[in-house]
Amino acid sequence: MSGDARQYFALPSPFAMKRGGELRGARVAYETWGELTASRDNAVLILTGLSPSAHAASNAEDPSPGWWEAMIGPGKAIDTSRWFVICVNSLGSDKGSTCAASINPATGEPYRLDFPELSLEDVANAAHAAVSSLGIEQLACLIGCSMGGMGALAYMMLHPGSVRAHISVDTAPQAQPFAIAIRSLQREAIRLDPRWNNGHYSADSYPEDGMSIARKLGVITYRSAMEWNGRFARIRLDPEQRDDNPFGLEFEVESYLEGHAQRFVRTFDPNSYLYLSRASDWFDIAEYGDGNVMEGLRRIHIEKAMVIGVSTDILFPLEQQEQIADGLRAAGAAVDFVALDSPQGHDAFLVDIPNYSRAIGGFLSRL
Repeated sequence: MSGDARQYFALPSPFAMKRGGELRGARVAYETWGELTASRDNAVLILTGLSPSAHAASNAEDPSPGWWEAMIGPGKAIDTSRWFVICVNSLGSDKGSTCAASINPATGEPYRLDFPELSLEDVANAAHAAVSSLGIEQLACLIGCSMGGMGALAYMMLHPGSVRAHISVDTAPQAQPFAIAIRSLQREAIRLDPRWNNGHYSADSYPEDGMSIARKLGVITYRSAMEWNGRFARIRLDPEQRDDNPFGLEFEVESYLEGHAQRFVRTFDPNSYLYLSRASDWFDIAEYGDGNVMEGLRRIHIEKAMVIGVSTDILFPLEQQEQIADGLRAAGAAVDFVALDSPQGHDAFLVDIPNYSRAIGGFLSRL
Protein backbone atom coordinates (compact mmCIF):
# COMPACT_ATOMS: atom_id res chain seq x y z
CA MET A 1 0.00 0.00 0.00
CA SER A 2 1.60 3.24 -1.05
CA GLY A 3 -0.22 5.41 1.46
CA ASP A 4 -2.91 4.59 3.97
CA ALA A 5 -6.38 5.85 3.26
CA ARG A 6 -7.83 3.26 5.61
CA GLN A 7 -9.79 4.56 8.57
CA TYR A 8 -11.16 2.56 11.46
CA PHE A 9 -14.39 2.66 13.40
CA ALA A 10 -14.44 1.04 16.82
CA LEU A 11 -17.66 -0.94 17.14
CA PRO A 12 -19.73 -0.65 20.32
CA SER A 13 -18.28 -3.07 22.86
CA PRO A 14 -19.61 -5.65 23.38
CA PHE A 15 -20.92 -6.02 19.83
CA ALA A 16 -23.65 -8.69 19.89
CA MET A 17 -23.75 -11.19 17.02
CA LYS A 18 -26.97 -12.48 15.46
CA ARG A 19 -26.30 -16.16 16.11
CA GLY A 20 -25.01 -15.69 19.66
CA GLY A 21 -21.70 -14.59 21.08
CA GLU A 22 -20.21 -11.13 21.00
CA LEU A 23 -17.06 -9.26 20.06
CA ARG A 24 -15.16 -6.93 22.38
CA GLY A 25 -12.88 -4.20 21.09
CA ALA A 26 -13.88 -4.94 17.50
CA ARG A 27 -13.56 -2.54 14.58
CA VAL A 28 -14.28 -2.18 10.88
CA ALA A 29 -12.03 -0.57 8.27
CA TYR A 30 -13.44 1.90 5.76
CA GLU A 31 -12.37 4.47 3.17
CA THR A 32 -14.13 7.60 1.90
CA TRP A 33 -14.07 9.78 -1.23
CA GLY A 34 -15.63 13.20 -1.85
CA GLU A 35 -17.07 15.64 0.68
CA LEU A 36 -20.04 15.21 3.00
CA THR A 37 -22.47 18.13 2.69
CA ALA A 38 -23.40 20.19 5.75
CA SER A 39 -26.83 18.54 5.73
CA ARG A 40 -25.15 15.09 5.47
CA ASP A 41 -27.58 14.03 2.74
CA ASN A 42 -25.18 12.99 -0.06
CA ALA A 43 -23.69 9.79 1.38
CA VAL A 44 -23.38 6.65 -0.76
CA LEU A 45 -22.33 3.43 0.99
CA ILE A 46 -20.81 0.50 -0.91
CA LEU A 47 -20.90 -3.02 0.55
CA THR A 48 -18.45 -5.38 -1.15
CA GLY A 49 -18.27 -8.96 -2.32
CA LEU A 50 -16.51 -11.62 -0.25
CA SER A 51 -12.86 -10.80 -0.90
CA PRO A 52 -12.37 -7.05 -1.63
CA SER A 53 -11.02 -4.51 0.83
CA ALA A 54 -12.47 -1.05 1.49
CA HIS A 55 -10.08 0.34 -1.15
CA ALA A 56 -12.67 0.63 -3.92
CA ALA A 57 -10.84 3.48 -5.68
CA SER A 58 -7.63 5.48 -5.49
CA ASN A 59 -7.46 8.65 -3.43
CA ALA A 60 -4.85 11.16 -2.26
CA GLU A 61 -3.70 9.01 0.66
CA ASP A 62 -3.52 5.83 -1.43
CA PRO A 63 -3.11 6.36 -5.17
CA SER A 64 -3.06 2.61 -5.96
CA PRO A 65 -6.04 1.54 -8.11
CA GLY A 66 -9.05 0.24 -6.18
CA TRP A 67 -11.18 -2.79 -7.03
CA TRP A 68 -13.88 -0.55 -8.64
CA GLU A 69 -11.48 2.14 -9.87
CA ALA A 70 -13.26 2.73 -13.18
CA MET A 71 -16.60 3.38 -11.42
CA ILE A 72 -15.71 5.83 -8.62
CA GLY A 73 -14.25 9.32 -8.93
CA PRO A 74 -14.94 12.84 -10.20
CA GLY A 75 -17.13 12.62 -13.30
CA LYS A 76 -17.38 8.82 -13.13
CA ALA A 77 -20.61 6.81 -12.64
CA ILE A 78 -20.32 7.18 -8.86
CA ASP A 79 -19.34 10.84 -9.06
CA THR A 80 -17.28 11.93 -6.06
CA SER A 81 -17.67 15.59 -6.96
CA ARG A 82 -21.32 15.13 -5.99
CA TRP A 83 -21.43 12.16 -3.62
CA PHE A 84 -19.63 11.37 -0.39
CA VAL A 85 -18.74 7.73 -0.97
CA ILE A 86 -17.98 5.27 1.83
CA CYS A 87 -16.78 1.69 1.34
CA VAL A 88 -16.75 -0.48 4.47
CA ASN A 89 -14.68 -3.64 4.73
CA SER A 90 -16.96 -6.44 5.97
CA LEU A 91 -16.78 -7.46 9.60
CA GLY A 92 -15.11 -10.89 9.44
CA SER A 93 -12.83 -9.90 6.54
CA ASP A 94 -9.09 -9.76 7.10
CA LYS A 95 -8.67 -6.49 5.18
CA GLY A 96 -8.56 -4.34 8.31
CA SER A 97 -11.78 -5.36 10.08
CA THR A 98 -12.00 -7.69 13.08
CA CYS A 99 -11.97 -11.28 11.84
CA ALA A 100 -10.92 -14.82 12.74
CA ALA A 101 -7.26 -13.80 12.29
CA SER A 102 -7.57 -10.89 14.75
CA ILE A 103 -6.33 -11.11 18.32
CA ASN A 104 -9.00 -12.17 20.80
CA PRO A 105 -8.59 -9.72 23.72
CA ALA A 106 -9.74 -12.45 26.13
CA THR A 107 -6.80 -14.76 25.27
CA GLY A 108 -4.16 -12.60 23.56
CA GLU A 109 -4.14 -15.18 20.74
CA PRO A 110 -5.83 -15.04 17.32
CA TYR A 111 -9.53 -16.00 17.48
CA ARG A 112 -9.19 -18.65 14.77
CA LEU A 113 -12.29 -20.86 15.17
CA ASP A 114 -13.23 -19.20 18.47
CA PHE A 115 -14.50 -16.26 16.41
CA PRO A 116 -18.31 -16.14 16.92
CA GLU A 117 -20.53 -17.48 14.15
CA LEU A 118 -20.75 -14.71 11.56
CA SER A 119 -23.88 -13.66 9.64
CA LEU A 120 -24.39 -11.03 6.95
CA GLU A 121 -26.70 -9.31 9.44
CA ASP A 122 -23.62 -8.75 11.64
CA VAL A 123 -21.77 -7.35 8.62
CA ALA A 124 -24.72 -5.00 7.96
CA ASN A 125 -25.01 -3.89 11.59
CA ALA A 126 -21.28 -3.13 11.76
CA ALA A 127 -21.45 -1.07 8.55
CA HIS A 128 -24.50 0.80 9.84
CA ALA A 129 -22.70 1.63 13.10
CA ALA A 130 -19.74 3.00 11.11
CA VAL A 131 -22.03 5.16 8.92
CA SER A 132 -23.91 6.47 11.97
CA SER A 133 -20.60 7.44 13.59
CA LEU A 134 -20.08 9.90 10.72
CA GLY A 135 -23.32 11.66 11.68
CA ILE A 136 -25.21 10.24 8.70
CA GLU A 137 -28.79 9.34 9.60
CA GLN A 138 -29.93 8.42 6.10
CA LEU A 139 -27.91 7.26 3.10
CA ALA A 140 -28.75 8.88 -0.22
CA CYS A 141 -27.96 5.48 -1.76
CA LEU A 142 -26.80 2.05 -0.62
CA ILE A 143 -24.94 -0.01 -3.23
CA GLY A 144 -24.40 -3.73 -2.65
CA CYS A 145 -22.35 -5.96 -4.95
CA SER A 146 -22.56 -9.76 -4.84
CA MET A 147 -22.32 -10.81 -1.15
CA GLY A 148 -22.59 -7.10 -0.34
CA GLY A 149 -25.98 -7.03 -2.06
CA MET A 150 -27.29 -9.57 0.44
CA GLY A 151 -25.74 -7.51 3.24
CA ALA A 152 -27.50 -4.44 1.80
CA LEU A 153 -30.89 -6.18 2.02
CA ALA A 154 -30.13 -6.99 5.66
CA TYR A 155 -29.04 -3.36 6.27
CA MET A 156 -32.34 -1.96 4.93
CA MET A 157 -34.38 -4.60 6.76
CA LEU A 158 -32.70 -4.08 10.14
CA HIS A 159 -32.43 -0.27 9.95
CA PRO A 160 -35.71 1.06 8.53
CA GLY A 161 -35.52 4.64 7.29
CA SER A 162 -31.71 4.60 7.04
CA VAL A 163 -31.63 4.34 3.22
CA ARG A 164 -33.34 6.48 0.59
CA ALA A 165 -32.34 4.63 -2.59
CA HIS A 166 -30.66 1.31 -3.33
CA ILE A 167 -28.61 -0.17 -6.18
CA SER A 168 -28.55 -3.97 -6.10
CA VAL A 169 -25.71 -5.46 -8.17
CA ASP A 170 -25.52 -9.16 -9.15
CA THR A 171 -26.87 -10.54 -5.90
CA ALA A 172 -29.74 -12.56 -4.42
CA PRO A 173 -32.31 -12.52 -1.61
CA GLN A 174 -31.06 -15.96 -0.50
CA ALA A 175 -28.42 -18.43 -1.67
CA GLN A 176 -29.71 -21.07 -4.07
CA PRO A 177 -28.60 -24.74 -3.84
CA PHE A 178 -26.05 -24.35 -6.66
CA ALA A 179 -24.28 -21.44 -4.92
CA ILE A 180 -24.39 -23.27 -1.58
CA ALA A 181 -22.97 -26.42 -3.18
CA ILE A 182 -20.06 -24.53 -4.74
CA ARG A 183 -19.21 -22.65 -1.55
CA SER A 184 -19.51 -25.88 0.45
CA LEU A 185 -16.89 -27.47 -1.84
CA GLN A 186 -14.64 -24.42 -1.47
CA ARG A 187 -14.80 -24.71 2.31
CA GLU A 188 -14.22 -28.46 2.14
CA ALA A 189 -11.10 -27.96 0.00
CA ILE A 190 -9.67 -25.66 2.68
CA ARG A 191 -10.67 -27.89 5.60
CA LEU A 192 -9.27 -31.04 3.98
CA ASP A 193 -5.86 -29.46 3.45
CA PRO A 194 -3.79 -31.05 6.26
CA ARG A 195 -2.04 -27.72 6.81
CA TRP A 196 -5.34 -26.07 7.68
CA ASN A 197 -4.98 -28.00 10.95
CA ASN A 198 -8.42 -27.09 12.39
CA GLY A 199 -7.70 -23.42 11.81
CA HIS A 200 -4.26 -23.53 13.48
CA TYR A 201 -2.06 -22.80 10.48
CA SER A 202 0.84 -20.37 10.27
CA ALA A 203 2.75 -18.54 7.54
CA ASP A 204 5.21 -21.46 7.48
CA SER A 205 2.52 -24.12 7.38
CA TYR A 206 -0.31 -22.64 5.36
CA PRO A 207 -3.21 -24.42 3.56
CA GLU A 208 -1.97 -23.35 0.14
CA ASP A 209 -3.52 -26.27 -1.78
CA GLY A 210 -6.94 -25.89 -0.18
CA MET A 211 -7.05 -22.14 -0.80
CA SER A 212 -5.88 -22.67 -4.37
CA ILE A 213 -8.68 -25.13 -5.16
CA ALA A 214 -11.24 -22.91 -3.41
CA ARG A 215 -10.19 -19.95 -5.54
CA LYS A 216 -10.25 -21.96 -8.78
CA LEU A 217 -13.77 -23.17 -8.02
CA GLY A 218 -14.79 -19.59 -7.36
CA VAL A 219 -13.28 -18.22 -10.56
CA ILE A 220 -15.05 -20.93 -12.59
CA THR A 221 -18.42 -19.77 -11.22
CA TYR A 222 -17.63 -16.04 -11.43
CA ARG A 223 -17.37 -16.21 -15.22
CA SER A 224 -19.60 -17.88 -17.83
CA ALA A 225 -19.15 -20.84 -20.18
CA MET A 226 -19.59 -18.35 -23.02
CA GLU A 227 -16.56 -16.43 -21.84
CA TRP A 228 -14.45 -19.54 -21.25
CA ASN A 229 -15.21 -20.72 -24.80
CA GLY A 230 -14.44 -17.33 -26.30
CA ARG A 231 -11.19 -16.83 -24.43
CA PHE A 232 -9.65 -20.27 -24.34
CA ALA A 233 -11.52 -22.69 -26.62
CA ARG A 234 -9.45 -25.90 -26.44
CA ILE A 235 -6.09 -24.18 -26.83
CA ARG A 236 -3.25 -26.26 -25.43
CA LEU A 237 -0.18 -24.94 -23.68
CA ASP A 238 3.16 -24.95 -25.51
CA PRO A 239 5.21 -27.99 -24.45
CA GLU A 240 7.64 -25.86 -22.40
CA GLN A 241 4.71 -24.35 -20.42
CA ARG A 242 3.41 -27.74 -19.30
CA ASP A 243 4.51 -29.36 -16.09
CA ASP A 244 5.94 -32.87 -15.98
CA ASN A 245 3.28 -34.44 -13.77
CA PRO A 246 1.46 -37.37 -15.41
CA PHE A 247 -1.83 -35.39 -15.15
CA GLY A 248 -0.33 -31.91 -15.15
CA LEU A 249 -1.57 -28.70 -16.77
CA GLU A 250 -2.21 -29.14 -20.47
CA PHE A 251 -4.83 -26.56 -21.53
CA GLU A 252 -4.63 -22.77 -21.41
CA VAL A 253 -7.73 -22.54 -19.23
CA GLU A 254 -6.00 -24.65 -16.57
CA SER A 255 -2.99 -22.35 -16.61
CA TYR A 256 -5.27 -19.31 -16.30
CA LEU A 257 -6.96 -20.77 -13.19
CA GLU A 258 -3.57 -21.65 -11.70
CA GLY A 259 -2.39 -18.06 -12.16
CA HIS A 260 -5.53 -16.71 -10.51
CA ALA A 261 -5.15 -19.07 -7.58
CA GLN A 262 -1.48 -18.21 -7.04
CA ARG A 263 -2.26 -14.49 -6.94
CA PHE A 264 -5.04 -15.02 -4.38
CA VAL A 265 -3.73 -17.70 -2.07
CA ARG A 266 -1.69 -15.70 0.43
CA THR A 267 -3.74 -12.53 0.20
CA PHE A 268 -6.76 -13.78 2.17
CA ASP A 269 -6.94 -15.45 5.57
CA PRO A 270 -8.36 -18.99 5.16
CA ASN A 271 -10.46 -18.93 8.35
CA SER A 272 -11.94 -15.55 7.40
CA TYR A 273 -12.78 -17.02 3.99
CA LEU A 274 -14.63 -19.90 5.69
CA TYR A 275 -16.63 -17.56 7.94
CA LEU A 276 -17.70 -15.15 5.16
CA SER A 277 -18.50 -17.99 2.77
CA ARG A 278 -20.80 -19.65 5.29
CA ALA A 279 -22.43 -16.31 6.16
CA SER A 280 -23.37 -16.00 2.47
CA ASP A 281 -25.00 -19.44 2.55
CA TRP A 282 -26.94 -18.67 5.72
CA PHE A 283 -28.43 -15.39 4.53
CA ASP A 284 -32.12 -15.61 3.68
CA ILE A 285 -34.46 -12.61 3.45
CA ALA A 286 -37.36 -15.07 3.80
CA GLU A 287 -36.52 -15.27 7.53
CA TYR A 288 -38.09 -11.80 7.81
CA GLY A 289 -41.20 -12.77 5.86
CA ASP A 290 -42.51 -15.89 7.59
CA GLY A 291 -40.47 -18.12 5.30
CA ASN A 292 -41.44 -16.26 2.13
CA VAL A 293 -38.87 -14.31 0.08
CA MET A 294 -41.42 -11.90 -1.40
CA GLU A 295 -42.91 -11.22 2.04
CA GLY A 296 -39.43 -10.51 3.41
CA LEU A 297 -38.61 -8.08 0.59
CA ARG A 298 -41.98 -6.39 1.02
CA ARG A 299 -40.87 -5.27 4.48
CA ILE A 300 -38.06 -3.13 3.09
CA HIS A 301 -39.20 0.47 2.58
CA ILE A 302 -37.14 2.77 0.36
CA GLU A 303 -38.07 5.35 -2.29
CA LYS A 304 -36.17 4.13 -5.35
CA ALA A 305 -34.08 1.16 -6.42
CA MET A 306 -32.17 -0.14 -9.38
CA VAL A 307 -31.61 -3.89 -9.61
CA ILE A 308 -28.92 -5.03 -12.04
CA GLY A 309 -28.34 -8.63 -13.08
CA VAL A 310 -26.57 -10.53 -15.84
CA SER A 311 -28.10 -13.26 -17.99
CA THR A 312 -24.84 -15.26 -17.87
CA ASP A 313 -24.52 -15.25 -14.03
CA ILE A 314 -24.75 -18.85 -12.77
CA LEU A 315 -24.00 -17.98 -9.14
CA PHE A 316 -26.75 -15.37 -8.68
CA PRO A 317 -29.09 -16.06 -11.62
CA LEU A 318 -31.14 -13.32 -13.25
CA GLU A 319 -34.44 -14.64 -11.86
CA GLN A 320 -33.12 -13.90 -8.36
CA GLN A 321 -32.48 -10.29 -9.36
CA GLU A 322 -36.04 -10.14 -10.76
CA GLN A 323 -37.30 -11.40 -7.43
CA ILE A 324 -35.55 -8.53 -5.61
CA ALA A 325 -36.98 -6.01 -8.09
CA ASP A 326 -40.51 -7.41 -7.75
CA GLY A 327 -40.31 -7.49 -3.96
CA LEU A 328 -39.04 -3.92 -3.57
CA ARG A 329 -41.66 -2.76 -6.07
CA ALA A 330 -44.39 -4.51 -4.07
CA ALA A 331 -43.12 -2.61 -1.01
CA GLY A 332 -43.75 0.69 -2.81
CA ALA A 333 -40.35 1.58 -4.27
CA ALA A 334 -39.95 2.89 -7.82
CA VAL A 335 -37.72 0.16 -9.27
CA ASP A 336 -35.63 0.05 -12.45
CA PHE A 337 -34.69 -3.49 -13.46
CA VAL A 338 -31.65 -3.82 -15.72
CA ALA A 339 -30.85 -7.18 -17.32
CA LEU A 340 -27.46 -7.15 -19.04
CA ASP A 341 -26.13 -9.74 -21.48
CA SER A 342 -22.47 -9.29 -20.51
CA PRO A 343 -20.56 -12.48 -21.36
CA GLN A 344 -18.47 -12.25 -18.18
CA GLY A 345 -21.04 -13.84 -15.86
CA HIS A 346 -21.12 -12.94 -12.17
CA ASP A 347 -17.92 -10.87 -12.38
CA ALA A 348 -19.37 -8.61 -15.09
CA PHE A 349 -19.77 -5.73 -12.61
CA LEU A 350 -15.97 -5.66 -12.26
CA VAL A 351 -15.28 -6.02 -15.99
CA ASP A 352 -18.13 -4.69 -18.15
CA ILE A 353 -17.61 -1.14 -16.93
CA PRO A 354 -19.35 0.66 -19.86
CA ASN A 355 -22.71 -1.07 -19.27
CA TYR A 356 -22.58 -0.86 -15.47
CA SER A 357 -21.44 2.79 -15.62
CA ARG A 358 -24.35 3.68 -17.85
CA ALA A 359 -26.86 2.01 -15.54
CA ILE A 360 -25.44 3.12 -12.17
CA GLY A 361 -24.41 6.60 -13.33
CA GLY A 362 -27.81 7.13 -14.93
CA PHE A 363 -29.66 6.08 -11.77
CA LEU A 364 -27.53 8.25 -9.46
CA SER A 365 -27.86 11.28 -11.73
CA ARG A 366 -31.65 11.08 -11.32
CA LEU A 367 -31.55 11.04 -7.51
